[in-house]
Amino acid sequence: MSSLTPSRYPLPRPRVTGIDVLYLDFDGVLHPQDVRMDGGVPYVRSPPGHGILENAPVLQGLLTPYPNLNIVLSTTWVRRFGYRGAVRYLHPELQRRCIGATWHRGMGRYRFDFMTRGEQVLDDVKRRGSISWLAIDDNTEGWGVAESSHLIATDPILGLGQSAAIEKLAAALTRFAEHS
Repeated sequence: MSSLTPSRYPLPRPRVTGIDVLYLDFDGVLHPQDVRMDGGVPYVRSPPGHGILENAPVLQGLLTPYPNLNIVLSTTWVRRFGYRGAVRYLHPELQRRCIGATWHRGMGRYRFDFMTRGEQVLDDVKRRGSISWLAIDDNTEGWGVAESSHLIATDPILGLGQSAAIEKLAAALTRFAEHS
């Protein structure tokens, strides 16, 4: 599958929302944050030499030991491509884990646009009734002190391409699994 085109695999049916959730941003996590569009195709503008979703295999490998961990997309890609469109960019193994997004059409767009990323995720945590959850994002705005323990903050350029971020996520997943 090309990393620049959505998967042609059919999307799985969303599972019943579980309590084990990973909130996933794309930009600044799966590839550098500076993404632009060219003819409807996303590309990494800078720094040169990086590609869309280049760190997705790292995430996939880290999640393999945790088959019950669901993914909720907390990425602006959902606003641009729709939920199903954003999910289709992921490898089928990650697609199967996706159960929703922090933004959906039934939400007030104006209100959502003015929420910080932390507020968006925390709003979704409450809506889903999630008890065991983690978030991985380069945007650290709007996280309270208590909730920040659920956040794996990444470098906006390196994302999960940075060994420190990989180690933090691996350790958080281990702790997460022990308490689930």
